[in-house]
Amino acid sequence: MSADESTAAPEALAGRTRSPLLPSRGFVRFVARRAAALVLLAIGITLVVFLLTQAVPADPAASSLGEQAAGDPEAVAAFREHYGLDKPLPLRYAIYLRRLAQGDLGESTLTHNPVRNDLGTFIPATAELALYSIVIAVVIGVLFGVLAAMRRNRPVDHALRIVSLGGISMPTFWIALVSLYVFFYRLGWFPGGGRLGIGVQPPPSVTGLYTVDALLAGQWSTFTDALDHVALPALVLAAFNVSLLTRYTRSAVLEVIGNDYVRAARAKGLPERIVVIRYVLRAALPAIVTVIGLLFANILTGAVLVENIFSWPGIGQYAYQSAINLDVQAIAGVSLFIAVVYVTVNFVVDVLYGVIDPRLRLT
Repeated sequence: MSADESTAAPEALAGRTRSPLLPSRGFVRFVARRAAALVLLAIGITLVVFLLTQAVPADPAASSLGEQAAGDPEAVAAFREHYGLDKPLPLRYAIYLRRLAQGDLGESTLTHNPVRNDLGTFIPATAELALYSIVIAVVIGVLFGVLAAMRRNRPVDHALRIVSLGGISMPTFWIALVSLYVFFYRLGWFPGGGRLGIGVQPPPSVTGLYTVDALLAGQWSTFTDALDHVALPALVLAAFNVSLLTRYTRSAVLEVIGNDYVRAARAKGLPERIVVIRYVLRAALPAIVTVIGLLFANILTGAVLVENIFSWPGIGQYAYQSAINLDVQAIAGVSLFIAVVYVTVNFVVDVLYGVIDPRLRLT
């Protein structure tokens, strides 16, 4: 060991021996700060959802016990005591938090099942639809956005801007209805609804995603049938997001394309493909990632109308049926699920920020 090494601080030596695969202390602190904010935000969300359920003009005892059972004072009193409805509001919130910590979201008055079980049944269908939709939106939207920016003020740029403006202007439910009429009723290219055709048995459940489970089970015909059913609703759900992502990507790329380091890269004679991928897209990536994160959460929440139009048995149909039947516990469960998705996606986006741009770890 040299003299310099023997007098060096232990932290410095530790830093020199740190594996490149391990995250730095600064990154760990950055993630810890974001996680702490995530916990506070989650508590705030539970408070809002709790207060909203208390404001719903429906008697939980009457809804859960039914009219005949609700006429029994002892049954009503036992129900109120079990769920803490006879306690002051702050104490009811504490009981609500304790039940949430135990995974108890209450019981649906519509299905008479625990809401947690209902969510576990319906979420995989929505997740499958959302995953295909976001993949379509990201691939096409980023490609169109980069192409429009690189061909600024040329015919390709004008055409893509018109298409994206049209996609943003049209409501998703209208696109769904027109697509269903044209591609199912008139052309017969896609099935009319559902996750599988009549007579097709679902694959053994592993992930809950029929296309993935069918591949895992080696059921090729089931896979193609499930893919055929998810294609049209996924395209419809992606249409608005493709348009939005095209416009955001174009703006983000235009902001960095005129920078000196991009001109220097071109002056070195690098191929345009390398310049775009290595310099332009890398600098524009933080803004694009933000939009993708928000779009993914937007797809999950915006699937309500599309799922109903395509008879897709997902969380959107469950939320719709719960709302029209004033199923308070189910509505609260769906609201919490959506809120958790938004918060989690924002957390992931924040962490990706820190990975993409280390300067943001200092904020």
